[in-house]
Amino acid sequence: MKPFYQLIISILFGSFIAVSCEGELSPHNVLTENEKAQGWELLFDGKSMQGWHLYNRGKVPSAWFVKDGELGCYPYTIDVKHGDLITDRQFKNFELKFDWKISNRGNSGVFINVQEDPKYKESWNTGVEYQILDHKLLEEGNFYKNPTRWSGAVYGFCSYEEDPKPNPTGEWNEARIQQMDGRISFWLNGEISSEVDMNEPDWTEMIAHSEFKDSPDFGKFEKGHIGLQYWSNGVTFRNIKILEL
Repeated sequence: MKPFYQLIISILFGSFIAVSCEGELSPHNVLTENEKAQGWELLFDGKSMQGWHLYNRGKVPSAWFVKDGELGCYPYTIDVKHGDLITDRQFKNFELKFDWKISNRGNSGVFINVQEDPKYKESWNTGVEYQILDHKLLEEGNFYKNPTRWSGAVYGFCSYEEDPKPNPTGEWNEARIQQMDGRISFWLNGEISSEVDMNEPDWTEMIAHSEFKDSPDFGKFEKGHIGLQYWSNGVTFRNIKILEL
């Protein structure tokens, strides 16, 4: 009987692999063969926070956690440090892919070009933000009705005229960020959602008339850490991958 059971297991295992190859049960937090050939790297291994640390605090116990292949934060935990999580490494020209899932009435973001220095209190003092938002908040006041605060926007600055329509609360979204010599493009669920060029003269003018006007080094860097924003009600990430250009 042993060979029969081995046969059944082989068939079932083979069926699983076949389905996986078709993409229906693709594992998360791994690189495809094509991504490996192109030079993509994983920034999150699905098991640990290796390669990440708390902004201006280092590798300390924090509100960030890893569970079931997801990297997220519990904003209401106590007896641990709270703050943004940033990469140990810095990046300049790159393409970044990640999945995100926001909690009910949640608000978060992903920063690029973050400068880590005690003179900067927060990641947003220097880093441009890919906005992540539970769009239920659009109904709760004028602040979130501004399209520059919608998911996929260059937060506070640029968004397309139409809402890019993220998936409902608790469902995964696919995001992409590309930066090349100061030119930044954001995508949400396969559609471009926002763009900005930090080389253009109006970029400085835009900052001067924004909520970042009192952060003198905001938006001036084309290289820095990637940061995950600690903010309200919790957020989770997976499949964080980068290709240096």
